[in-house]
Amino acid sequence: MSRIVKAAAVQCSPVLYSQAGTVQKVCELIAELGQQGVEFAVFPETVVPYYPYFSFVQPPFAMGKEHLKLLSESVIVPSEATDLIGAACRAAQMVVSIGVNERVGGTIYNAQLLFDMDGSIIQHRRKITPTYHERMVWGQGDGSGLCAIDSAVGRIGSLACWEHYNPLARFALMADGEQIHAAMFPGSLVGQVFADQISATIQHHALESGCFVVNATAWLTPEQQQQIMQDTGCEIGPISGGCFTAIVSPEGKFLAAPLTQGEGYVIADLDFSLIDKRKRMMDSVGHYSRPELLSLLIDRRKTQVLHEFSETQSTTQEKISNFTTLTEAPLSKA
Repeated sequence: MSRIVKAAAVQCSPVLYSQAGTVQKVCELIAELGQQGVEFAVFPETVVPYYPYFSFVQPPFAMGKEHLKLLSESVIVPSEATDLIGAACRAAQMVVSIGVNERVGGTIYNAQLLFDMDGSIIQHRRKITPTYHERMVWGQGDGSGLCAIDSAVGRIGSLACWEHYNPLARFALMADGEQIHAAMFPGSLVGQVFADQISATIQHHALESGCFVVNATAWLTPEQQQQIMQDTGCEIGPISGGCFTAIVSPEGKFLAAPLTQGEGYVIADLDFSLIDKRKRMMDSVGHYSRPELLSLLIDRRKTQVLHEFSETQSTTQEKISNFTTLTEAPLSKA
């Protein structure tokens, strides 16, 4: 008997400039979806507290005020904010993937958090390369999160926005056996061309990986657009459109009508038998691969800025260094 998971892709607005307000809204949406029997939900990229739209419309020298505002509202992981989301997941018996601005000291990262049904964080990854204007706001992630994770609903892989244009990042998740792919984009950005690109991107990944793609984008209300325009001096065009919240089958089909305007969610049943149906014909990491010709080398170690050696280790290192010096020294003539 095939497994079926009820999934939701959520298109929602943040509570602009408020971590606490946005977290509360997310928790309320989780409870609402839980009442409808949803078992897995994806929320937009960095929806907590909000995507840094200012970085797209302001030059670097002018964005200091807005950058500091985002830093002050960003999420420490773990913290009360993540505890509240975890509690909502536990109460609703739901697995949730959500994007947050994560604060570590004076640095912000674009982070994706995956909560299991018991409320625990089972994956905490960071976008490996912020895109274009985002590099003025976010630090770089590492390869530790380029893997799929077992959850109560299946094996889940996650990427944010233009990470989907990095074929090797996608392949890392495909090779790790993802069954559901959590994709997230900012929304209310760039215009219709962005929505068109998202559609093509998520359909292609579903077909290539033979997995389900649950994709969420955010939405700015007219009032929020006006607030950002007032705060940054931008026009409305760059912070409009670009919304495409959808769920795609392993055969590249939309399982429900995509959502391109307003707040709401797309709900669909993920029938896991479709994974085998697709991969029987084309398994990109199995019978359709040629590992003797093409393969991926990936470093999944966590990066760190501090490396410590104990006194014993230091002594060992000194001995190795001294030995190397002696063995490499030229021989003296008798």
